[in-house]
Amino acid sequence: MAFSKILVGWMAAGALSAAQAGTLPNANTGAGTASGSLAHAERFDYGGSNLPQVAAGLNEQILRIPADASGSVTLEATLFKPDGPGPFPLVVFNHGKNTGDLHLQPRSRPLAFAREFVRRGYAVIAPNRQGFAGSGGTYQQEGCNVGKNGLAQAADVDATVRYMSRQTYVDASRIVVAGTSHGGLASVAYGTEAAPGVRGIINFSGGLRQDLCDGWQRNLVDAFDQYGARTAVRSLWLYGDNDSVWTPALVAQMHDAYVSHGTQAQFIDFGRYKDDAHRLIVDRDGVPVWWPAVNAFLEKLNLPTSVRYAVANPHEPKATGYAAIDAVNAVPYVDEAGREGYRRFLNQHPSRAFAVSSEGAWSWAEGGDDPMALALDNCAKQGAGACRLYAVNDRVVWNANTTQTADNGDGSTHDTDTHALASR
Repeated sequence: MAFSKILVGWMAAGALSAAQAGTLPNANTGAGTASGSLAHAERFDYGGSNLPQVAAGLNEQILRIPADASGSVTLEATLFKPDGPGPFPLVVFNHGKNTGDLHLQPRSRPLAFAREFVRRGYAVIAPNRQGFAGSGGTYQQEGCNVGKNGLAQAADVDATVRYMSRQTYVDASRIVVAGTSHGGLASVAYGTEAAPGVRGIINFSGGLRQDLCDGWQRNLVDAFDQYGARTAVRSLWLYGDNDSVWTPALVAQMHDAYVSHGTQAQFIDFGRYKDDAHRLIVDRDGVPVWWPAVNAFLEKLNLPTSVRYAVANPHEPKATGYAAIDAVNAVPYVDEAGREGYRRFLNQHPSRAFAVSSEGAWSWAEGGDDPMALALDNCAKQGAGACRLYAVNDRVVWNANTTQTADNGDGSTHDTDTHALASR
């Protein structure tokens, strides 16, 4: 294969992240409720306790993958896998793009996504492309050619597939390449010269938005048209109706252009998801929305879909009966700004968590894989005493005599699957 490293620049929306601090006015006190695709999503039964247990940390490792033959530039990558020697089918997950300095973007660590595949016996590798996070190389921000941009990113996907295919724990004949946002574009671009063992591509809300480029929408459609003309690998596309980056009309043009050459690409419109469909893949709440379509796609590819390993979700403490969830004045230690913050917390979607300290620090977090750990971590950063969980989802978990903490394996929140948080 001959993906060339074409250095072109862009400005794009990628993995979503939002933060607020201080007083949070104009918030309702009603508890958040599921709506749209989330309200109708299937809840999973992962089977009995007799399955082999994989630690909550998913055997996470950080690898350095050579980006080229010389090995002078390497990609920082996160590996998740079941116990044992394998060989396991492989999923390559390609991240989106945050704003700002790309080297400050957190290491790609798609826990909710990886957990579902490890449960089913897959290894998952999440490379950071050149110029992102701890990877070497430089991302060049010049030009408006979306097609070349995607192919430039696909070179790092190709390097990852090549490297992982040589690992003894990987079955190189059973590979799926997936990505979200700009990583979705990179995944589809990679399909133009995919390795023989790559059976399918999964595109979650993929594309590249370049607001400073005239006609960026046309450029984006043209890129998918170019990829479709050169791709033989079948793909699955998942987009929502309330995506903050792409309109449904633009998405339809992208897909129509891609399949106009006879390329197989199943399109799934999963409807509305929370406040922004673009965040679906980073949320553990989103799994019941996207997994059924992915499950059916994997079955068509003759790849595993049954649960083979027991992997625990982050532990959620039980309700204590201390107070009703909407009893704002019952929250201990916080001042009026903290109570306003709690009202804002009540207006968030599940999953969500609110943490406080005895010295008046507070924090809430919503979405991602483990909002409990994120709320505790952000509360602790205020330097105002030990923080404890007050509420999780629709339950008050506060107990004046005990400590409630989130159990997520290693307590780390340094990943890209956080969504919204607020603190003081």
